[in-house]
Order: sequence, then structure tokens, then C-alpha cells
Amino acid sequence: MADLTVSLFFTLIVIVICFLFLTKRKRLDGEPPLENGWLPFIGVALQFQRNPLEFLTSRKRRYGDAFTCRIAGKYFTFILDPFSYNAVIRQGKNLNFQKFAIAASLKVFGHADFSDPKYNISYEEIHPIFRQTLQGAALQPLTLSMMKNLQFVMQKSKAYDWTTEGVYSFAFKIMFEAGYLTLFGRNEYLLAEDNAEEAQEAWMTRIMDDFKVLDNAFPHIVAGVPIFLLWKVKAAREDLAGKFLHEYLKKNTNLSELIEKRINIFDRIKNLDEVNKARTHVAMLWASQANTLPATFWSLFYMLRSPEALREARKEVEQLLQDTNQSTETQVCFTKDHLDNMTVLGSIIDEALRLSSASIMIRVANENFILTLDSREEIKIRKGDCIALYPQMIHLDPEIYEDAKEFKYNRFLDENGQRKTCFLKNGRKFKSFLLPFGAGISECPGRFFAVNEIKQFLALILCHYDLELQNMDIPPLDNSRAGFGILQPKYDVQFRYKLKRKNREKL
Repeated sequence: MADLTVSLFFTLIVIVICFLFLTKRKRLDGEPPLENGWLPFIGVALQFQRNPLEFLTSRKRRYGDAFTCRIAGKYFTFILDPFSYNAVIRQGKNLNFQKFAIAASLKVFGHADFSDPKYNISYEEIHPIFRQTLQGAALQPLTLSMMKNLQFVMQKSKAYDWTTEGVYSFAFKIMFEAGYLTLFGRNEYLLAEDNAEEAQEAWMTRIMDDFKVLDNAFPHIVAGVPIFLLWKVKAAREDLAGKFLHEYLKKNTNLSELIEKRINIFDRIKNLDEVNKARTHVAMLWASQANTLPATFWSLFYMLRSPEALREARKEVEQLLQDTNQSTETQVCFTKDHLDNMTVLGSIIDEALRLSSASIMIRVANENFILTLDSREEIKIRKGDCIALYPQMIHLDPEIYEDAKEFKYNRFLDENGQRKTCFLKNGRKFKSFLLPFGAGISECPGRFFAVNEIKQFLALILCHYDLELQNMDIPPLDNSRAGFGILQPKYDVQFRYKLKRKNREKL
């Protein structure tokens, strides 16, 4: 009987394996080259995850600018010709951006799916809030609030003598708290406690720690690991959600217009419970921090590592202080217009983003259709397949950027010191030369605020601190997060800093 059981077991395994291999997809006429990979279901996921840039570069040599790969049960058609990006981005009728993004968000944050008719609202009604509150004139109050909060957090350091710390750790704690306070306001109830300062510090530390736990698990959850198997991660997410319940958020002072509008619109949805409302704010916290934090690290690191970048950045900040009759002996105020004129800092940030960005722009095909590339080649796309654009291939293309793997602080400055917008490939000018924030309908609506945040941080650091990088080695990128935006460093880099003497009591 035991032998029969074992025999049936192995027979079943053989049948399953045969089924998986026999059902491998076959390339049809008119479709791009297809690579299924050796492993059933998994396909080429392991090779891709190990180093997406190397993987795509090798496949480009083998197949050309368009090919399809099986990755974790899904079929992705990669379009690598930068001149064909617009052909994909313009396919609003045949390609859907939200399907993939919403599915990932639901997995990680567990919030309600607003495509469900019972909520009587759509994502199209929610998304305009971002443009209304994060762009144009709405940026000015956000900018002023961030200036105050950055200097509020910086003054807590009391770094009167040389202090050694990791650049990432330093940037994280300042940017996270300042960014949080700017969007979600301050919990004034903590100020009423006898040990108010300690209570606030403990409260913010807990939020940071929970954020790190959730953020570190983000790639694994999106890849398919159920969050209930990651009990510490789920606990961190729910702990964060508990702090974003509307009964608490509404009592915070200095709430941003963005969060106020989100509270109002979610409160009008009858079938949306309080926990699901709170989880949408957890998603907002992640969206506002997850890429800004590593982008700030790389911007500060490269600025400190390059003597020319540091010198020119200091000169730009000092000139602006002089032009606006400000002194670093008091709190500094840079408006949105001031930040727009900081072209050197802007170029430093753009260059840091170019070297560290590894996002994937994904669209899902609603129907079978034919995609016409810039070369006029037509390729057939199947319903349900994903179209993927990988801008890192552009960012590190030596035909577009000379010495593409090197940091050049002035790469994005023209001969007049203004932002450079003309880049060529094969003698042709094209617009998609820098895409750290996506493009088209999927372009990050908070990109202007994010860049302003980093400019403010760098400018204030130069105003108030003396800084010295202690290790000039560039840390490798952590490719485990490839596809989700700005890559973190594999390890932190030590530097030392102290408050400038004249700023010690005034910041």
C-alpha cells in the first residue's frame, strides 16, 4: 500500500510538471521574440531580479528592442527603444496603468478597492486631489511648511561637536520626520504631556520603525508573498493605520490640504470603514517617503563626494541668501520661486536620480492589439500581457550621456546655467531623457514637491552644517528593489558633521 501511495505521488508530480511544460506559451506570427525560461511559472524571474539592467541589456543584444519574457507567471513585453516610449504611453485605450499599480497597492496596504461598485466612487475621482494639492500654486504653502519643519527637526540634533553617522541614517531621520509633519501635521496632545519632548520623540521613532519594516518587505509582498505570513510586517502596517484613524488625524494641527481633502472624500463614502480609511493614509505615507528618502541620500552623498559640486552648490545658496537679505544666524526661508532658481542643486538632484533610479513603467493590455514602434515595425500584443518600459536603460546609455556611469554635477545645466533639456540619441533629439518619476498617466503627481523637498534639505544642510565625507567609495545599488523607483545603497556611508558655530543657538 505504501509503495502504491509513493508511486501515485510521483506520478502526480510528473503529470503536473509535464502539464506546466506542455502549456508553455508559443510565439505566434507577428509577436515579438519570446523567452519562457526553463522554470515553469517562474520563467526568467530569478535572472531578471538578480540584475534587471544586465538582463535586459543581454536580451537586447539577442532579440532587439522588443521581446517578451515570462516572469512569475506573467508575460512582459519590454520596449527598449526610447523613441518608442511615446507609442506605449499614448495607448490609453488599449493599455491600462491602474490594474498593475492597484493590485500591488492592495497587496501591500490592504486598503479597500475603490473599483468595487459598493463604494460608489472611482480612482479617477480620487487621483485629481494630488494635482490640486501638490502642483502649481498649492506648492507654495507646502514649501513654506517643509522649510519650517526641516529646521525644526535639524535644531534637535544639538551637534555642536563633530558627530559621525551614516549619510543615509542622517538624511532619513531628518527628511522622514519633516515630510511627515508637513503632510500629516503635529500631534499636539503629546505637547501637553509633562515629558512632551520625549513623548514626541518616542512617537516619531515608532512610526519610523514601523515604516522601515513595511518598506523593507514591500518588494516581497508585491512579488506574491502573502502578508499574513509576515506577521511582523502586518503588525507594523496595522500599527501605522492605528495612528491614521480619522478620529486622531482630525485633531492634528497644520494638516496639509492634501490630507484634509483625502479625509473629506473618504468620510463621504458610506461603506468605507475607519480602518480602510486609515490604510489609504498608510499608502500615502509610503508614496511620499519611499523614493524621496534614498533620492535624498544619493543627492547628499554625490554632492559631498564631488568638490566641484559642493563648491558650486555652496556658492548658489550663499548668493541666494545675499539676494534675499537673509542670514543663517536666523531661520532661513526659501520660497518655491527661490527653489526653482536653484539650478545647480537641481542638476545635482537630477544627476543623482539618473544614477539611482530603476523604476519600471507597466501597462496591462485590455485587448489584443497591434503596437506600432518608432521604427514602424508592428508587433502583436495579447490581452492580459504587460508592456514594460525600463528607463534605467536610457539613464545609463552612453550614446545619450557621455561617461554615463560617472556623476557630473553640471550634466543637466546648459551654457547659461539653466536646466538643460536637449539630449540626443543617434543624432535625434528626444524628450524622454530622464524619467525617474514615470511618464504619461503614471507620472508621479508629487514629483515637484519631492524635488523641492530635496533642494530644501540640501540648501539648509549647507546653511547650517559643516560636513565631511569619510569614505569616498560609491556603495553599490541594492537591486532587490529594482522596479519600484529609487534604489537604496547596499550599505551606508560614514560622514561627520557639526552645526556651524554661528548657527548653534539660532537654528
